[in-house]
Amino acid sequence: MEYDYDLFVIGAGSGGVRLSRTAASYGARVAIAEDNLVGGTCVLRGCIPKKLLVYASHFPHDVEDSAGYGWSYAPGSFSWSTLIEGKNREIARLSAVYVALLEKSGVRLYNGRASVANAHTIEVMGHRVGARHIAIATGARPMLPAIPGIEHSITSNEARDLARLPKKIAVVGGGYIAVEFAGIFNGLGAQVDPWHRGRQILRGFDEDVRNALASAMTKQGVSIRTETGILGLEKYRDGTIELLLEDGSHGGYDAVLYATGRAPNSANLGLEQVGLTLGANGAIGVDAYSGTAIRSIHAIGDVTARPQLTPVATRDGVLLAATLFGDARRSVNHEYVPSAVFSDPEVATVGLTEDQARVRYGTVDIFKTSFRALRHALSGRDEIILMKLVVARGNQKVVGAHMVGRDAAEIIQGIAIALKAGATKAQFDETIGVHPTAAEEFVTMRESALSSN
Repeated sequence: MEYDYDLFVIGAGSGGVRLSRTAASYGARVAIAEDNLVGGTCVLRGCIPKKLLVYASHFPHDVEDSAGYGWSYAPGSFSWSTLIEGKNREIARLSAVYVALLEKSGVRLYNGRASVANAHTIEVMGHRVGARHIAIATGARPMLPAIPGIEHSITSNEARDLARLPKKIAVVGGGYIAVEFAGIFNGLGAQVDPWHRGRQILRGFDEDVRNALASAMTKQGVSIRTETGILGLEKYRDGTIELLLEDGSHGGYDAVLYATGRAPNSANLGLEQVGLTLGANGAIGVDAYSGTAIRSIHAIGDVTARPQLTPVATRDGVLLAATLFGDARRSVNHEYVPSAVFSDPEVATVGLTEDQARVRYGTVDIFKTSFRALRHALSGRDEIILMKLVVARGNQKVVGAHMVGRDAAEIIQGIAIALKAGATKAQFDETIGVHPTAAEEFVTMRESALSSN
């Protein structure tokens, strides 16, 4: 049977665009649909604009630190509107770059919402088109709890485009988005109160990492309230917002940011009508080749239950294109995927936490160090770097690496290559460090801090 396209992709975020372009490079006829600006969460609402705000939030500390090195600056002023305007220009530029890349690759772009009519048919912009393969790459969105007054809150989407910088803001949640925005607003001069119902922030991360970041945030004046449930929000005539807590109330906030999780954008795509069963939170179930229960329908990125990371989505898109139109089926492998939290200080990690390694390997050796970076020998800032290696006792493979500190993400990228290649602790030890750097500590830790059974 002849179809209009060999592949039709729904969702033009980073994953969908990479999948489309790669498939087209194999000679496939490809189309992609997007009902928003091209670029998806990462370019428009996530990684890129967030990192720009993170950069902005670091300048006050940098100026303070410069005093110890002999620099003196007059008191500065900050313009939120200038930052947001600059951020918007950059994401518009990147979105245009994505569109140009699609055009250059020969991919047809439909600027409208698409849905699945049947296993080989898509409804888009009032028309029906046929495709040999359909791929869903619609990403995810912030979730909000069903509590009274939740309409008075904002999510990470709105936080990047507020009309003015809040003087006092509550950040509800303990995940990476919550701690990142707590750091951003604190660095820009707002009073920030994080609220988390759990015992400690960053659930799922290594315990030492969680504790180190919480301690560092507290030193910066960000007092994290843990094990506290919020029953609702109340907004007063003057615009301030009160948190209704289990044991009273707390407030006077200019804004309340909820960062309590994300859900896949799988609703109203026609998937259940064509026979696909979605997960409890709406995630599309896929196999190791990004295939669903319907042979012609595939899914990549945050709309699945895979790690919600842009490089995961783009890599899986490349592999799916190779499977469908290349010369070999290529499965995905999400072991040793590095990730970073752009908090203040930064967190970066690859591989297993200490607890995960103990479950998998039984006995592990732990190597860790904490120290003040040379940068702060003159700045006087009380900021501690944490580095940690988790080693499987039996084969001495390094199965986890974790860092809290400046440039952690830049450093962990190289460490991830070593873990992916199966490096042992002896190979780390045999590697000569670059001195003086913080990164060299990853190859100079010699004494096991803890052996766990």
